[in-house]
Amino acid sequence: MKRLGILPGLAVILLLGGCLPSFGTEKEEVIQENEESIEETVMIPNIQLKDEFYKTLIPFKKSASRGLIVSKMNTKYDIQEAEEGLLRLSNQHFDTKNHFFQEGQHIDKETASSWLSRSSADEAGLNPPIKEGMSEETASEEAPNYLAHIVEQNFLVMTDEKKLRLAGISVGLALNSISYSRSGKETEITDKVIEQQGMKMAEEVVRRLRTQEGLSDIPIVVGLFKQESRNSIVPGTYFATAVAGKGQSAPTGWKKVNEKYVVFPASSSNGEYRDMNDKFASFKQDIDAYFPSFVNVIGTGFYKDGNLKSLKIEVPIQFFGTSETIGFTQYLTDLVITYFPNVHTEVSITSVNGPEALIVNEAGDAKPYVHIYGY
Repeated sequence: MKRLGILPGLAVILLLGGCLPSFGTEKEEVIQENEESIEETVMIPNIQLKDEFYKTLIPFKKSASRGLIVSKMNTKYDIQEAEEGLLRLSNQHFDTKNHFFQEGQHIDKETASSWLSRSSADEAGLNPPIKEGMSEETASEEAPNYLAHIVEQNFLVMTDEKKLRLAGISVGLALNSISYSRSGKETEITDKVIEQQGMKMAEEVVRRLRTQEGLSDIPIVVGLFKQESRNSIVPGTYFATAVAGKGQSAPTGWKKVNEKYVVFPASSSNGEYRDMNDKFASFKQDIDAYFPSFVNVIGTGFYKDGNLKSLKIEVPIQFFGTSETIGFTQYLTDLVITYFPNVHTEVSITSVNGPEALIVNEAGDAKPYVHIYGY
């Protein structure tokens, strides 16, 4: 095979001159060379489901720190949102039309574990040290672990020479809002402290990334993520973001990220979401009218800049026969169109046997997508 050139310090993907894959038009076959010049065949899918989605290289390269997040994050909701929320921040800087996504390859598991340590246990640790004579119980209150996890995402672009090169990195710092001692005592960490510690750590993370080969001139987006408590049924959200531009040694221009998840029915005293809460209450009443002994219905709304962007509703039911499930799903679909016509809404109907039906209605659509499992 003819030797292919490498962009210094970067993973590179080169299109085979004039060649197309023999297995159809759904994917484009390319050659990837890493820093060690080892070649491997990868593919780029032609299909992009939504404008805000990035195309992902195939085979999918797992994050170099994969597996660490499960042990460090409080809930499954935080795990998912730490990654999805970072993608939303990345959309603002790395256009999905000409950027390809790859999970982070520059902060490996060993490095992440080291950075997440206390500085008294590992000199590279970003969390505060346990001072001499301080018990772990006291440290949990006076010097808590602020940083819970680090999420990295990579973005590549095609050059004029038909080469894909690294064009940007996004890093999310997941920060604890509550410190838990081994005895179970909870100590709340204020938003001001979380922000101060997060910005300080972000500067150090960017500084360390700049020392890696090939990353001295790569734009780095940083997001600060606030974890919710261990018993929360909604995820935390990113609350601040900044960018270290080409060659910059630290992130600058910190901006507030105004995102929030709200559970419905919400507290009646929460006037900010009163209108939506009233709609959801009426929606639930109509369901209760269909099934007088119906179990609880929970909705989770995602708000961005004060506007409701999406609504996910969980509807648990007793196991029904096929005809009864179809009838109820049709009834529920009509309610979704009536109450939430201008909001992206997903309704999951489940029973003890698992998923029964799914209703998805895009904002403004008159005909939602409806699927009844097993029918």
